[in-house]
Amino acid sequence: MDEGTGSRLHLPPHRILPFIDSKSIKQRVNEMGREIAVAYPQQDDQLLLVGILKGAAVFLADLVRAVPRQVEYDFVAVSSYGAATESTGEVRILKDLDAAVAGKHVLIVEDILDTGLTLRFSYILENLRSRNAKSVGVCVLLDKPSRRKVPIEVQHCGFTIPDYFVVGYGMDYAEQYRNLDYIGIVEFLER
Repeated sequence: MDEGTGSRLHLPPHRILPFIDSKSIKQRVNEMGREIAVAYPQQDDQLLLVGILKGAAVFLADLVRAVPRQVEYDFVAVSSYGAATESTGEVRILKDLDAAVAGKHVLIVEDILDTGLTLRFSYILENLRSRNAKSVGVCVLLDKPSRRKVPIEVQHCGFTIPDYFVVGYGMDYAEQYRNLDYIGIVEFLER
């Protein structure tokens, strides 16, 4: 259990409670890799995995190695949180794709899906479809359906979770805790 006093970053006092251990994450990511290979069986069809930075970087790195077929990957960067603990709904596009999309199956890889605003309003789904992708799908490590404001169809989901504020395995609280090899719940402490 990590303690965060918040003094250095002026964050409220909090601690991290273990939620999903690294062994469970690894097992589920490997299963998802096999599921993706089954969903895209034609080796001649190009498959592009698009990770959403920064949170999905760790998940995408492990997922790419778990897919037993040729894949290409790239990243986009969007922001809807800043230093807050909840999505503001205002999305900023920070980095676009370098890879071409036309004629490829594209699978958007996201760390966590809650409101759906980041995927929908950051242009990602509509924009990739407009670039003549053969198909566009969504793969998430964590899904919080209770927070959904915009309907998003998810083709591949690691874990469905309650409305917890989680960190670790690439996910952060004010840029902290991304390096944890497990997923933890941020619990705010009384002052």
